[in-house]
Amino acid sequence: MANRWLKISTSPTTPAVSGGVDQWTAEDLFRDHDQPADRSLDEKLRQSYYWIVNRAVISPYYDIEFSTRLPVSFPLGDAGATLTLPTEASYSSNVLLPLLTFAVGGKCLLIGGPGRGKTTVAVLMGVLAGSSSDEVRRGVRQGQPQLTISDLVGIPLPRDLINAASLSEITIAWKGWLTRPVKIIDEYNRIPTKTQSALLTMVAEGYVESHDQVHATNPDKGVESWFFTANDDAGGGTFPVIQALRDRMDVTVQAASFNSRFLDELITRVEAGEKPEEHVPGDLVFTREEQVAMRAQIRAVPVPAPIRRRLEFFLSHFEFVQHGGRRFEYRTKDTVTTAGGRVGEVIDANTGADLATDLGAQTINGLSVRALQTLVVYAKAIAWFRRADEVGVDDVAAILPFVLRGKLLPNPTHPRFDIGAERELATDVMSWLSDLFTESCRQFEALGRGKQDPVRDLLAQLDAGLDGVSAVEVSRRITEIESRIRAVSRTKKLYGRDFDDLTTLKYLHQRYTAYARWAQRS
Repeated sequence: MANRWLKISTSPTTPAVSGGVDQWTAEDLFRDHDQPADRSLDEKLRQSYYWIVNRAVISPYYDIEFSTRLPVSFPLGDAGATLTLPTEASYSSNVLLPLLTFAVGGKCLLIGGPGRGKTTVAVLMGVLAGSSSDEVRRGVRQGQPQLTISDLVGIPLPRDLINAASLSEITIAWKGWLTRPVKIIDEYNRIPTKTQSALLTMVAEGYVESHDQVHATNPDKGVESWFFTANDDAGGGTFPVIQALRDRMDVTVQAASFNSRFLDELITRVEAGEKPEEHVPGDLVFTREEQVAMRAQIRAVPVPAPIRRRLEFFLSHFEFVQHGGRRFEYRTKDTVTTAGGRVGEVIDANTGADLATDLGAQTINGLSVRALQTLVVYAKAIAWFRRADEVGVDDVAAILPFVLRGKLLPNPTHPRFDIGAERELATDVMSWLSDLFTESCRQFEALGRGKQDPVRDLLAQLDAGLDGVSAVEVSRRITEIESRIRAVSRTKKLYGRDFDDLTTLKYLHQRYTAYARWAQRS
């Protein structure tokens, strides 16, 4: 019965992997039948994914959908539910996102009720990194209210505490889990606040400090990934999670519920006393060198200019808020928040824009640079996993809700969340985030940003350099910048996209006027 765990797909997991029938060589003819042929790293990661969803984790949910043509959809019930059947390979987020986190060396938060396989998925990642299942299980840090920093990282040797003349002479017996390539923190919202702060230093800076001694968590500079579990991400738990630690979670994944149609498999495992992490095929284990190479390949996936423009437009919606400050540059949600104000109340007082059109009015915060970098990395990762030559719009749309969950927060007072079926979005944050990106793309097309973008053209002119640019040309460019600002001023309505454009135009104006002054003095 145990052999059933060792079955790995021998055919390519995606049509793009094979370009037809390859010519066999003598090495192929005489290779042992059980010896696998050389595989690309993306193929090996896909084989790992399919082994996990087909053998290890009982998860028949395919919520990351891809379609090259309009998918077949079926309306269900009388509450507006729809079931869609994608036309391309689609994936289970509760397996794919942890696997991509393992590949890029990220931080993944798995949320869901007890017994939904969150820890099992994380342990599987540790086994894929080359540790035995027992080693990974022993390395799991269990969150509990009495967990101290010493419990988490290690203790100073008693002999040194007595005899040492200074802190530098104290030797710390560091915990072995600290240097594992996959680190697992179970129920991190049950850890005391002080211990969370020590954990934050490890996650954010890659080292831990105790009694003036410093210990690197990734001493061999390999790929280091973190997995956290919690029953929810809405502030529940014994202790509230400090915001800085919560913000370090690259992706947040909802654990799937058990599908009753797979009860037979569950009974088989109970009768055999089997745990999936104890049966991971050796062919799916990644060496340190493979992990480093895999991460490098992912980072090398290009993001083409059209995708950058759509992302740029999407990001522009969220920071600006009318009445956030008197000076134009200070009219941001961060200005309101850091002063102790309520962003929702400031948005309600806004009379200068259409709330239905203004996507930024649906959120109470903007996006950090860290969140944007994570979005780019994971978009590259899913494109690489699908063997695409470059990142596409569908890659960004698929990954965006998982990256921005917990980072882009809904404005509960926005009228959208009070209208009919839209009320569902107040609890279904993933669908709301997905819808935000879809609507942003629609506005991008409606405004013709993909065809005409005068501000982008002006930036490109400056990026080309100012060597040899005449005073007359500089004057012309300054006039064009002022004309663009005047055109926005005449509309009497301001949106986030205008805020970013206007601050960029002011930046360009400053660069050109400074150059003009320098040219006059030369």
